[in-house]
Amino acid sequence: MTALLGAALVLAAGGLAGCTTAPPAPDGAAPAPAPAPEVSAVEVVARLTPSVVTVRLPSGGLGSGVVYRPDVVVTNQHVVGDARDVVIDYADGTSSPGTVLATDRISDIAVVRTARGGLPVPEYRTELPRPGEPVLAIGSPLGLEGTVTSGIVSAVNRQVPGSATGGTPLVDMIQIDAPISPGNSGGALLDGSGRVIGINEAYLPPQSGAVALGFAIPAATAVDVADQLLADGTASHSYLGLVPAPLTPQIRSALGVRAEQGALVARLDPDGPAAAAGVRPGDVLVAIGESPVATVTDLHAALRAIEPGTATTLTVLRGEQRSELPVTIGNRPGS
Repeated sequence: MTALLGAALVLAAGGLAGCTTAPPAPDGAAPAPAPAPEVSAVEVVARLTPSVVTVRLPSGGLGSGVVYRPDVVVTNQHVVGDARDVVIDYADGTSSPGTVLATDRISDIAVVRTARGGLPVPEYRTELPRPGEPVLAIGSPLGLEGTVTSGIVSAVNRQVPGSATGGTPLVDMIQIDAPISPGNSGGALLDGSGRVIGINEAYLPPQSGAVALGFAIPAATAVDVADQLLADGTASHSYLGLVPAPLTPQIRSALGVRAEQGALVARLDPDGPAAAAGVRPGDVLVAIGESPVATVTDLHAALRAIEPGTATTLTVLRGEQRSELPVTIGNRPGS
């Protein structure tokens, strides 16, 4: 079972690069809900470009950001680093000071207050996209503001280890083939109707042997963490220690899974709360406490609603057996 799961979920990793432009050197699932009707890419870009900004650091580095509130921008933590004061460049050619309010290294999310108000807030889609959905990425690669690239969602729930990122592991990521480059970090990943489905995060550079492998933080994660950071400057990360996979008809058939809904447990952290509770790879998780889990999106939503340290139950299907396993929700390592 583990070998079959692993074969379907292996991610070729090596030398993952963040999408932030560094200072110049001296002198140089079960299906998600149906998406909204798509409109032309030209219309989406015209409408959403004013909601994407460039974040410039005093050191000369830069990244991108997305309007979250009329005077708040969300970006990546690795874009702003330890900086407190930044400059925000807007699509209309103007700029204003920005103040970094709070950051979270685990999710790689930061929130920045802009001196300019009345910024256009886009719609954030918190349901996970489906592989194959068309996407647009908007940002400032290499300082080229308002650059738009297109592609599709290649996969969801990707896990990229810290050994590949050179820092904090990336979890539950959206994988895309839309080209992103240094400077795209913190920019918007949009669905076909112009909703923000992710915050662009990193890419595998060509020297790693990769072609068009990029990653974005799901909008649901960005919204959850941004709201926590704006509330009190900190963010907690409830943790089960499992990697879920959509329970598609193909997976059900290949693995002989009889459940029709739920989140398939693809991998486990052997030291995590789920493993301690008795969950095994190949189990189908159908509820957390009183919250039903029909999809991977449901799993993430239920987990976000539970504080670390909470005692609850995991309802799993293993073959024809249904079990309720007591578990204490953990806090993601490094939080």
